[in-house]
Amino acid sequence: MINPSHPLDEHRLHLTRREFFGRSTNGIGTAALASLLGQQGLAAAPAVGGLPHLPHFAPRAKRVIYLFMNGAPTHVDLFDWKPKLKELHGEPVPDAYIGSKRFSTMTGKAQGKLLLAPVEPFSQHGRAGATVSALLPHIASVSDDLCFVKSAHTDAVNHAPAISFLLSGGQLPGRPTLGAWLAYGLGTENDNLPSFVVMTSVSKGTTCGQIFYDFYWSSGFLPTRFQGVKFRAGGEPVLYLKDPPGISRAVKRSVLDNISRLNELKLQEFGDPEIATRIAQYEMAFKMQRSVPDLADFSDETAEVLEMYGPQVNEPGTFAHNCLMARRLVERGSRFVQLMHAGWDQHNSITTELYTQCKDTDQPSAALVKDLKRLGLLEDTLIIWGGEFGRTPFIQGDIKNRPRWGRDHHPYAFTVWMAGGGTRPGLTYGASDDLGINAVVDPVHVHDLQATWLKLLGIDHERLTFRFQGRDFRLTDVHGHTVDALFA
Repeated sequence: MINPSHPLDEHRLHLTRREFFGRSTNGIGTAALASLLGQQGLAAAPAVGGLPHLPHFAPRAKRVIYLFMNGAPTHVDLFDWKPKLKELHGEPVPDAYIGSKRFSTMTGKAQGKLLLAPVEPFSQHGRAGATVSALLPHIASVSDDLCFVKSAHTDAVNHAPAISFLLSGGQLPGRPTLGAWLAYGLGTENDNLPSFVVMTSVSKGTTCGQIFYDFYWSSGFLPTRFQGVKFRAGGEPVLYLKDPPGISRAVKRSVLDNISRLNELKLQEFGDPEIATRIAQYEMAFKMQRSVPDLADFSDETAEVLEMYGPQVNEPGTFAHNCLMARRLVERGSRFVQLMHAGWDQHNSITTELYTQCKDTDQPSAALVKDLKRLGLLEDTLIIWGGEFGRTPFIQGDIKNRPRWGRDHHPYAFTVWMAGGGTRPGLTYGASDDLGINAVVDPVHVHDLQATWLKLLGIDHERLTFRFQGRDFRLTDVHGHTVDALFA
């Protein structure tokens, strides 16, 4: 007797289903190919090929732009104003705040470490009175449009595990990331552009850039057609946008049609989902040859819009350029755009490179909020800004050597802000203690953030699952609660 919950029996059942769907004239391969040729997307259809019925309920947001500050921005220098931290500058951190907490090996034991005041002053902004550092004047100017979470906390203490945890729900690589889940669950609003796009940037001259691992936008065990499409930082965003000399559009279309027919035969014979991915990749590449040049051409943007994003907006590979690209992508129907900007890992450069990071990202981040609002897109576009954790309120380095001041990794409290997409503007939710060390008022775990983001998109995080190796997996693992207080 076959037990569907047993991994081996489940594998046999998948082979049987694969044989059925592959040899059926109405198999998933035919349906997939038809959708790629312009019919309704599979993810929007009722459970075709095993894809989920989504959204579960009316969404507040239709799309996401994630401004991921790779390397962990320092919450106590940017958003989380702590007068007591300034008062106790240079004093040892009280043991009661530390306990048995684990820090990176660069800190080791935190006992005896000296507290470090914010490097620049804070002030209140807008009608809501949000506290923002002088390092971020442009973000401060739109603070009434932002929803701050100042009690976020995570489980991981090092970069790659923490980023993987925040984006995929697991510290080890191999699980689908947030963008892949949304591409799988919600599909795309434009068949000519990828549903999930990734762009990376790093400030010039930085010494603390982080590696951008491909698993930060992986589809994990979902079919690989749902993984993020990474646009290049220089030159054309995608390679081979132009056909070789002597190859016309009609010839290219004919070649692709013949390749698709061959792949379709193999798909019908074997039912391997990776063959369906290959068909999808060829079709998307053909369509992107037309859609991407238009996307990357800023000549139709007004001088006022370009000026709003800052002086680097016309320089491919910069954060400003990527922010305008993100707006143009969601405007055209991409579901999830992930911008990752490295250089926030300031172990010994709080007084130098933090200033560069803020200068390069502050104006474009605020411009994105204002631009989407101007176009009427902010109300159903969720913007997320934040890193994988915060940074220690105590110093890393010699407090007598100001040019080399730094802060270590800090998972126990950090700040994330959101805008649009059904979030409550002007809200500051939660709080860390009076030194910015522990989340003490309305703590929000990473899984709670994930559950909340999915709910804004009309998805019940407990119901968006995928069976793999005998288990139903989800983004939030077996945890997470939505924070409904963040909703408008």
